Amino acid sequence: MKIIFKILAKINKILLPSMTKKGVDPIKASKLQFLIIGWRYYITKNSLD
Repeated sequence: MKIIFKILAKINKILLPSMTKKGVDPIKASKLQFLIIGWRYYITKNSLD
């Protein structure tokens, strides 16, 4: 299962934009930006466990 999350983390890094590099404030983020932040966090957290 951990291998799946590692693969997804690599795909996320390639396909999804980095919100921190764009300077997006999580409090002022749109729903789509917040969804991307949450998805990337979830995948990264599970790939490191």
